[in-house]
Amino acid sequence: MTTETRLPILDETRAQFLSHHVSILVASCNAACMPSVVRAYGCRVAPDRRAITVFLSVAQSTAVLRDLGAGGAIAVVFSRPTTHETLQLKGARASIAPLADGDRELTLAYGCSFGEEVASVGFGEPFQRAIMSGTGEEAVAVTFTPAAAFEQTPGPSAGQPLAVKS
Repeated sequence: MTTETRLPILDETRAQFLSHHVSILVASCNAACMPSVVRAYGCRVAPDRRAITVFLSVAQSTAVLRDLGAGGAIAVVFSRPTTHETLQLKGARASIAPLADGDRELTLAYGCSFGEEVASVGFGEPFQRAIMSGTGEEAVAVTFTPAAAFEQTPGPSAGQPLAVKS
């Protein structure tokens, strides 16, 4: 199949999962395969579900942004703390751009959503403020096309590629 006719890797349910009540970690590596990892502050899924955008604090993401800017691959893990349901998406390349209209509001909504999630497992407001501190900083949008997606929820299916659903 060509890129234009290929089905998106994510179905609507999984696309919704990426945006609410999940911890989002973004990883890349440099040419020497030294990894870099940072927390993201929200996610936007394209209407056709073919592109994913995560929001990163510039100040906290120096290494990841350097690696992605040099053409490094991207891996993003989305995990819900209350259930440990986890998905991993991988892409060959990512583009880095300023936030678009509405993105700042998405980061703030994500912060509230993630705060609710961690509160339900006993983490109070000081922890929530600390973990989401990057939402107030200068941020960028990192967009990629997932080339692979994996079930990473602990259990017998962990590590299995997601089946593409029509």
